[in-house]
Amino acid sequence: MERPTRTSSVLDPREAPGMTEVLSRRRLNRALLARQGLLVRDAVDVVAMTERLVGVQAQEPAPPFVGLWSRVEDLRRDDLLDALGDGRIVRATAMRGTIHLLSAGDYAAHRMALQPVLRTAMQLPHLRAVAEEADLDAVLAHAHRLLTEEPRTIAALREPLHDAFPQLDGHAAAHVARMLLPLVQLPQPGHPDGFPGNATFAPAERLVPAPLAPEGPPHGLVRRYLGAFGPATAADVTKWSGLQGTRAVLDDLPDLVTFEDERGRTLFDLQGAPRPPEDAPAPVRFLPRFDNAILSHVDHSRILDHEHRPHVFTVNGHIHGTVLHDGFGVATWLPDVGSGRASIAVRPFARLSQKAQASIRAEGRRLLRFLAPGTTDREVEVLRPEG
Repeated sequence: MERPTRTSSVLDPREAPGMTEVLSRRRLNRALLARQGLLVRDAVDVVAMTERLVGVQAQEPAPPFVGLWSRVEDLRRDDLLDALGDGRIVRATAMRGTIHLLSAGDYAAHRMALQPVLRTAMQLPHLRAVAEEADLDAVLAHAHRLLTEEPRTIAALREPLHDAFPQLDGHAAAHVARMLLPLVQLPQPGHPDGFPGNATFAPAERLVPAPLAPEGPPHGLVRRYLGAFGPATAADVTKWSGLQGTRAVLDDLPDLVTFEDERGRTLFDLQGAPRPPEDAPAPVRFLPRFDNAILSHVDHSRILDHEHRPHVFTVNGHIHGTVLHDGFGVATWLPDVGSGRASIAVRPFARLSQKAQASIRAEGRRLLRFLAPGTTDREVEVLRPEG
């Protein structure tokens, strides 16, 4: 039975060891999948799903299409392209200082709560020199003027910033502007993924009509994280957001419930959030590179066994696309879409049953119809296990 927190007259389970319900790894898995739209695809629009996920990891422009296709019923590529084109969804620096897709409303509500995360970039010696050698406010104000006059890539911002502040390294000054100014990337009409590899930046007000909420405590953002990724530890909140001091924020939220995982760690969650039974059916799903369902907990074992982590997380920071079967990562996958032919190569971590392979091939063929709708020659190949 779930036990209320300190808002109830019942003894707070955080202060009464042994009274807190323990959630198994499979219960945590099913809770994560339910909130991520990975148990059942949702018949919602792409903006609603982006908000449900509190943003979609988008350091590369293509993966969000697959990530949203795996979660939204009957998603069309144009659904996301249209939302990007009219500014309902924006691409910007956000959690962990990485590029995400966020609804315009969520960007306005939460961008400044992440400012402390983005400000940590100034700890790097070459960036700290920007504040030490010039008036930082003046540098940021000039960068804002330049980007208002003409949206630019970050590379194209270097020279005019160096011209205005000759004592500064232009690359460092441009990077500081990207981290500290509320900026959005401008979609490129006609681009199949919405953005080229080197996108242009503009001040957020160009695409986001609502004024940004002022910098302040991230209570609202932390609640949203729990709704999308909970139950979770304070360290998990930090892992996803980059924010420090998250335990104090969680303790300050008045209406949470707490659990423990099998290792005895305290898990925080929203009252009434879905926590399905561990035997809830979990269909095959293809997660793209850098999907936040894989990235957003310190302990990935609720979705990926520790022994399989090296197959997904590379030493150079790349996160491979992952195939889920029965809720857990069992393989990586790689698409190859060419003229008249499209294929997916699935590399299992261990031997898979024939039934599992058949389910993976079926879902892979559905994905290929999304990735290459005009192609008739489609193949999903399940390769030999790695190693």
